[in-house]
Amino acid sequence: MKYQEIVDVYEALAATTKRLEKTDILADFFSKVDSETLPKVVLMSLGIVFPTWSEEEQGLGDKLLMKAIADVVGVSTSSVEDQVREQGDIGAAAEKLYESKSQTTFFSKQLTIDFVFNNLRKLTKISGSRSTSRKIAIVLELLSSATATEAKYISRTIIEELRIGVGEGIVRDGISNAFNIDKPVTERAHMLTNDLGLIAEVAKNEGEDGLKKLSLTPGRPVKPMLAQLADGINSSILEMGGAICEVKYDGIRVQIHKKGEELKIFTRRLDDITLAIPEMDRYIQKAFPDEDFIAEGEMIATKDNKPISFQNILQRVRRKYNIEKAIENTPLNLYLFDLLYFKEPMLDEPLSFRRNKLESILTTSEKIHLSEMTKVDESNLEDATNLFNTAIGEGNEGIMIKNPNEPYIPGIRGKKMLKFKAEPETLDVVVVGGTYGVGKRANFIGSYLVALRDADDQLKTLVYVATGLDDDTLATLTELMQKYKIRDKGTKIEVEPKIILEIAYSEIVKSPEYEAKYSLRFPVVKRIRNDKGINDIDTVERLKSMYKE
Repeated sequence: MKYQEIVDVYEALAATTKRLEKTDILADFFSKVDSETLPKVVLMSLGIVFPTWSEEEQGLGDKLLMKAIADVVGVSTSSVEDQVREQGDIGAAAEKLYESKSQTTFFSKQLTIDFVFNNLRKLTKISGSRSTSRKIAIVLELLSSATATEAKYISRTIIEELRIGVGEGIVRDGISNAFNIDKPVTERAHMLTNDLGLIAEVAKNEGEDGLKKLSLTPGRPVKPMLAQLADGINSSILEMGGAICEVKYDGIRVQIHKKGEELKIFTRRLDDITLAIPEMDRYIQKAFPDEDFIAEGEMIATKDNKPISFQNILQRVRRKYNIEKAIENTPLNLYLFDLLYFKEPMLDEPLSFRRNKLESILTTSEKIHLSEMTKVDESNLEDATNLFNTAIGEGNEGIMIKNPNEPYIPGIRGKKMLKFKAEPETLDVVVVGGTYGVGKRANFIGSYLVALRDADDQLKTLVYVATGLDDDTLATLTELMQKYKIRDKGTKIEVEPKIILEIAYSEIVKSPEYEAKYSLRFPVVKRIRNDKGINDIDTVERLKSMYKE
């Protein structure tokens, strides 16, 4: 299958902002693709060549890609950089340069989807001496055979930024429509496998029955069940008819997978952080029987046996060098609270069963703990309040309130699992732009334009936020803004939606000034959320619901 065929689909997708049209375009395309190629084009529709949770990285930065483009079109790297600044995107810059060099002969052979996909995957396997030159050689082979539009999308796929307005939800719905699958069936299969390529292949070959057979597999992370804000402690417990209340730790939520001899640790974003925290492997292995399992917990950084700043653990799990020093400086503790798999899937079992099973098999230690919890009903409501006060006193965020009779529902936020914190509820938003500061902060970007997602996965601006930022945070954010800059004009800058912030506020108000049609009074940046991605930010629908409440 020619690569130009998927490029034509990219162009059609980029030409519309309507979710249903995008879904129809993908459904029509997927329905015509053969079984062997289908998983590849599904991943490539998202601008990736590995499932989102894979630890594989192509490992080719913007600078090397620009050098490869320069070599192919016969210009200097600085000329490519100029075009990137002018076009606001390395893919569009490549397309422009190819068009201006149309007299040059590129097309040594017509590219196929298999050839592009397989060569981009090869990039992850190259390491050691001369790895950079070997990677560039692969990219040069692709770009030398590409047309202008093909070069645009090859470049964007290398940096995993297609810019066609398509997310996982649209691709998932496209699969449903292509093979006449009920959307809830496809959604559940996606939640359990996080591999849309696999889902498309099964949907095409085995239909709905095949998708229903897909289940948890250790080693492949599942999207975490999400909590929403509790109105109050007692009212929430009474509405559930009884609850399991746990301490809400201020750390990183992790999912631990053991399959055979291999143990992997994933974040809530499904990032593999196993290599960053090697000391936890031996503690976890000792804590569990020698069986395949998937467990969930919260990993916190401690000092003098007390939790320390959330930012400390973020720096700890993102570290790639001097790990031994980090182990010494930032000790970790793991608090486990759920068991999703033990010899077999347990998602559909009630929480009370899963928790009891976890308690029966776990051997705790100085590093591995069970989350502190208590079972509460109308007869002992004060125990939940006492747990909350104890949690706050020990430097934690608050408590979780969970319905003990409910199964685990991946990726869903609902009333089966609630959180009650000491501080008011916050929002997770993505930065899409900003303005430079004045006076002593003139070298910093001092105000940040943030956005939420709508039902069509489009970003809608919400508010400018400029408070809660010390100089160190401003310096970090300004560096990130320059890294992700699309364009700037005067004092304003537009950036790729990569930076996630947690913000607090005093009130939600209606506002025609912003695309969300709502805004926030007195927004304050609480922290940079490096543990979250674009798919984790809050939605306009949730904001509307909070406004009504």
